[in-house]
Amino acid sequence: MFNIGEFKLNSRLLLGTGKFDSEAIQTEAIEASGTEVLTFAVRRMNLYDKNLPNPLAKVDLTKFITFPNTAGAKSAEEAVRIAEIANHAGVCDMIKVEVIGDDETLLPDPLETYKACEILLDKGYTVCPYISNDVVLAKRLEDLGVHAIMPLASPIGTGRGINNPLNLRYIIEKVNVPVIVDAGIGSPKDACHAMELGADGILLNTAISSAQNPVKMAKAMKLGIHAGRLSYEAGRIPVKYTAQASSPTEGIGFL
Repeated sequence: MFNIGEFKLNSRLLLGTGKFDSEAIQTEAIEASGTEVLTFAVRRMNLYDKNLPNPLAKVDLTKFITFPNTAGAKSAEEAVRIAEIANHAGVCDMIKVEVIGDDETLLPDPLETYKACEILLDKGYTVCPYISNDVVLAKRLEDLGVHAIMPLASPIGTGRGINNPLNLRYIIEKVNVPVIVDAGIGSPKDACHAMELGADGILLNTAISSAQNPVKMAKAMKLGIHAGRLSYEAGRIPVKYTAQASSPTEGIGFL
């Protein structure tokens, strides 16, 4: 169990929605994942524009922590406006602050992200910023008062896994709020790797929704995250560069 602000979570898998082929598959994947947290892009739902679809229309949101994101925002002001829309709609238990600074790489804008977090914290939101692998920014945001840090594994939707495990480990070791790895996870192997580094959780969307079998992938991700966390808690053996006998050699006689 771990906490994000006042919310106590048993599952370490946070699930994105809105990219599944059908509502039925999404519902099955949600159940298979064991998630307690659902995230969604406000600007792609009819909370923002009544002409847009609502992929969560048939989901009982009272059973989940709702975690909208500000995807599509290019400035702090825009991110705050999107958060306020979700809040007024009653689906904003926590807010993922996402302010994109580059349209090609979809990497986040650190300055606008910081500014948006500052405003939303003053308004009383539970704030979780999406950032690059920047340990200095992570510390500054923690000092500001955010409730979790969400560094990317690799750029959004690439499925490349963890591009910079060293910087990710620095963030995990330096901050004292939960670290949720977000974006770029492609397989349970990647999720397991992030958890072995000490991450508190993983936010997944494309890796599950765009899999050939999203329901099986949701279950696989759940198991990978669980295995990675157990491995982190168990403590892996040190890496060595010479062979080490796996059986005792003392007391062995010669024939």
